[in-house]
Amino acid sequence: MLSDDFILKGKTAKSLYNRFAKDAPVYDYHCHLSAKEIYEDETFTDISSIWLGYDHYKWRTMRFAGVPEEFITGKVDGRTKFKMWAKTCERLIGSPLYHWANMELETYFGVNEVLKESNADKIYDYCNAKIREDKLSPTKMIRSSNVKLICTTDDPVDSLEYHLLLGKKTDKGFEVLPTFRPDNALKILNDNFVEYIKRLETSANIKIITYKDLLAALKNRIEFFSQVGCVLSDHSLESLAYFPTEFDEAGNIFEKRLNGETVSVEEAEKYKLYTLGVLAEEYKEAGWAMQLHIGAIRSTNDTMLKKVGVDSGFDIMNDFRIAEPLAKLLNDMDKKNSMPKTILYTLNSKDNLVLSSLPHCFTEAGIPGKVQFGAAWWFNDHKEGITAHLKAIADQGMLAYFVGMLTDSRSFLSYVRHDYFRRILCSFVGDLVDNEEFADDDDILGEIIEGVCYKNIVSYLGL
Repeated sequence: MLSDDFILKGKTAKSLYNRFAKDAPVYDYHCHLSAKEIYEDETFTDISSIWLGYDHYKWRTMRFAGVPEEFITGKVDGRTKFKMWAKTCERLIGSPLYHWANMELETYFGVNEVLKESNADKIYDYCNAKIREDKLSPTKMIRSSNVKLICTTDDPVDSLEYHLLLGKKTDKGFEVLPTFRPDNALKILNDNFVEYIKRLETSANIKIITYKDLLAALKNRIEFFSQVGCVLSDHSLESLAYFPTEFDEAGNIFEKRLNGETVSVEEAEKYKLYTLGVLAEEYKEAGWAMQLHIGAIRSTNDTMLKKVGVDSGFDIMNDFRIAEPLAKLLNDMDKKNSMPKTILYTLNSKDNLVLSSLPHCFTEAGIPGKVQFGAAWWFNDHKEGITAHLKAIADQGMLAYFVGMLTDSRSFLSYVRHDYFRRILCSFVGDLVDNEEFADDDDILGEIIEGVCYKNIVSYLGL
């Protein structure tokens, strides 16, 4: 069992956490949960399905430990999968997975001992009994975590039928809003791009023959998402090379691809970034914030891609240069007065100083931190990664206006990551106070901690 003071280093850290962070509400503004599963709210059947069904973090470590794939994503029974995970988990010294797993067991199931191979059968039976007795479901997990907002990740062609149905449930105690993620409309080199444009035609009820038609269809979907409560867009930038272009050239590139002609890598970048710039203007008009997730290399193992599909644990961070192209991209938006509030994420910590200093180049009166260096993401959301991220913002930016943590997860148990982050935040701030690097002013410290935990994102998104 992890102690109550887990991660909290020093008297001030413990005080800040217990008074300002521990019970603060959760606004999870970026995740990959299913609105359908939340709406249907079916009782879970087995802890293995909750824990291992979608968690590529766990899958990666199990594979590295030599666990055969059939015990990870195969059809082996839940107990066997759980025991394989327990055997892996007990050896994860220094890993956030060890922390998260044991925090989840304690928080949601009341397990008061750390998970090991030797107690895996006992804990498995105990957790499944708890699931049955308490009828644990998505809604129960969300409410018990004091979650007030969930922003899912949704394609422009989605009907959002379950978001609409959830919107009619006024007794939930939390909101579930869609997030507009038009990656499939921007990845012009994808094999299924033309097929996707046909789906977008159907969703928007607009025939797409020209680039102007495409933009009209995307605007149509932005308006629909806004009607359902959307306040954010999201983009995965797996490459970032700046090639200036204009509307006509971007249109010609799009129409070439639609007609089956070959599009070069440079042309694809021109089309993507120009279209992103057009969309940014629409986002600003809609009052949304724009998220840019930079630097993933996806599906690096072709053999395993064919076997288990995408988002299965075979992605890594890229190491391309981002400072100049990103600065130019934002500058183009700023010159046109079309830049929305923007949150920048990097998968590679080498970019921490760039993304903590660049936001100061694009400010707006009355909006604290209009451009944000977003939460330590994916390969960085561990103790050292989060601490390095907080330090970069404090060194180069302004930590007091940081919009805080998110789960970026497909698991209903992952809200403990907010608590994990809050412990690290309080330890980081408490250490500065204890070292007499910041005044021990209760009012100001309380405002900073509560701001980063939830108040800043509420203000930033206009909630």
